[in-house]
Amino acid sequence: MKRKDDPRHKARVIAVKKLFERSFLNTQSGQSQLAAKVLKKQQEIDKFITKNAPAWPLEQISPVDLATLRLAIWELVYSSKKEPYKVIIDEAVEIAKEYGGESSAGFVNGVLGTIIKSRKILKK
Repeated sequence: MKRKDDPRHKARVIAVKKLFERSFLNTQSGQSQLAAKVLKKQQEIDKFITKNAPAWPLEQISPVDLATLRLAIWELVYSSKKEPYKVIIDEAVEIAKEYGGESSAGFVNGVLGTIIKSRKILKK
């Protein structure tokens, strides 16, 4: 069972917070290496979100949900250190539960599940 003091969980939470902050300010205070990597691929990641959540234009998605999705998609598609996709989705859902709204966890889970099925990232 994962713990909230797990360094990987903490790094993900910090990255989501920095990505969330970026949605309101066009700068970042401090630096999260993980968030910086996500921001470099943001346009490509947003295409994944647009394609796999067509009923939700990016500007209508909660900033917390959007930050969570961006991080998880970066981990699934672009990260050189591949963790099992189930771990990445579980972490994203937990972050969405903790910081998002009532329907955030289901929304994040649904979008990421659709991406997994469409990309056939079922290796692990």
